[in-house]
Amino acid sequence: MNASFTNLNTVIFDMDGTLIDSEPFWALAEKSVFGELGVEITEDLARKTAVMTTEEVTNFWFSRSPWKGKSLQQVELDVIAKVSELICELGTALSGVQEILSFFKQRDFSIGLATNAPACLIPTVLDTLDIASYFDCVCSSESEIAGKPAPHVYNTVLRKLGASPVNSIAFEDSVSGIIAAQSAGLKTIVIPPFSDFVDPKFDRAELKLKTLAEFSDKSLQALF
Repeated sequence: MNASFTNLNTVIFDMDGTLIDSEPFWALAEKSVFGELGVEITEDLARKTAVMTTEEVTNFWFSRSPWKGKSLQQVELDVIAKVSELICELGTALSGVQEILSFFKQRDFSIGLATNAPACLIPTVLDTLDIASYFDCVCSSESEIAGKPAPHVYNTVLRKLGASPVNSIAFEDSVSGIIAAQSAGLKTIVIPPFSDFVDPKFDRAELKLKTLAEFSDKSLQALF
């Protein structure tokens, strides 16, 4: 049986690119850390790694340009540490973050977080943006057998919240995130990067918005 918008009670957010514009931080960190190891980071290949987990990114670059000296695990930790530093120094919330979290909290929604980012960066982001108190459950795909586009991290958040996917919605900024959320059974709202907004690949989401600030009760109704 399909749910109506009046039955919705759970919302799950992606983190990087949805709540915080951290993608440039990842790009800078990877260029710095991998560059010091002699790896040439090209823009085309960097776009491919943008949706990967940190472990997957490290393995990707090592397979293309193996280095000596540092273990893959240490290099991965170096990238994470650099990203954490940049978030603390420069991180700001994307447009509408505080407003949409308040919107759902006022309507008694359970609020979850499902991210491909390492678990250690979740409190860094939420504390930097001063939004940690809104979330009832936060999960990283580093604890799963596979990251997005696999649905595992969404399934885990739903289970921990005791929520049904038919009564839940997700906010994402990438195609891999849309696939993950929809594979878990959630209707999905996408906020694509501004430069890619008209790209038809994002039309697979149930709703596409330019910013989180555009979301409203009418948006909820439009999903059903």
